[in-house]
Amino acid sequence: MSIYAPEKNWFHAPEGAERVWIGLALTWCLVMFVMMTMWHFKGKQNSTGEAYRVDQTAFAARVDSFVKSNAVLDEKGNPVFAEVRDDKGVLITDTRFPVVEPSPGGDAYLYARLWYWTPVLRLKAGQTYRIHISGETYQHGFSLQPMNMNFQILPGYDHVLTVTPTKGDYQIICNEFCGLGHHKMTGKIEVVE
Repeated sequence: MSIYAPEKNWFHAPEGAERVWIGLALTWCLVMFVMMTMWHFKGKQNSTGEAYRVDQTAFAARVDSFVKSNAVLDEKGNPVFAEVRDDKGVLITDTRFPVVEPSPGGDAYLYARLWYWTPVLRLKAGQTYRIHISGETYQHGFSLQPMNMNFQILPGYDHVLTVTPTKGDYQIICNEFCGLGHHKMTGKIEVVE
């Protein structure tokens, strides 16, 4: 760092290769601006979701009511529970989740607790659902794999996503660090015919 003032007329206009690089950078900025604008309106990566402020205890009660009224029952009338496993069948969490099957065209609920997503949703392929998502505590990331759909889930807000799923099993992963059990924060959505 100099303590002297720069010489008079120290600035010189860019010339030669410097002009080319400035032109390339400006062109790339314009291309990215146009592409971001285009993908915002024509791309399918933008959420069709809504968000509402909610009382956490009221939302938790709605989730519990949803689970009780839509739980998948076995032949003895007992609720079916699922374990969440990765693509290779390895158990990735030690918590069992109730499996629920909401009515096609209806509402489904997912709740981020410490440190898991509940319940396991069993949806029908090609049907449209409104999935309400909220968290008990902390900020969480809702990452649906292998689709790479990502949302920030904040406590006190009901995030509503309208989806029409295709057949397959989808893992829910928290991609926002949420404490000591973050590595176990997983869930599942099953889509059947």
